[in-house]
Amino acid sequence: MAIHKIYIEDFVEEDYHLIALHTSLEDYRLAYFLNKKLGIGLCKSKFDIPLQVKKVNTSFVRFTFEDTKKIIQWDLVQNKNAIETIENTAITDLFSNTVYSFTSSAYLVPEYKKVDFFVKIENAANEIDIDKIIAQISKIEAVKLVYSVAKNKIKSKNNLIF
Repeated sequence: MAIHKIYIEDFVEEDYHLIALHTSLEDYRLAYFLNKKLGIGLCKSKFDIPLQVKKVNTSFVRFTFEDTKKIIQWDLVQNKNAIETIENTAITDLFSNTVYSFTSSAYLVPEYKKVDFFVKIENAANEIDIDKIIAQISKIEAVKLVYSVAKNKIKSKNNLIF
């Protein structure tokens, strides 16, 4: 029987930058402004990001752009999503059936609940200047706050695998 050794170097962490955006813009308008300022071509993805939160399935809107020259993947992802839970209660009397509806929020990255959107840039180790990109995004009037997120502070990294 052969023995296979696995070295920790075999599991290299994925190379990506994560930028947090605080804005009141709709997702399609934000994608438009990012395309204009950064010279990229974000388009709405056919597949949203599915996630199960509190036993309710939800999905987060995703816009993607693949730079084939530099082999860089850009993703604009919604962080907040409202989920509605409907509960039927038992019949209280002969003529009424009470139905309660609760709206709560689901987060792609729960550690950053105040962030509205994330821009994830993959395979861009030496190709881009992240500070320059943040400066360009901050010039968009409706973006209130933009900053880089440290990957080591994110506990829910699995939600960012898409």
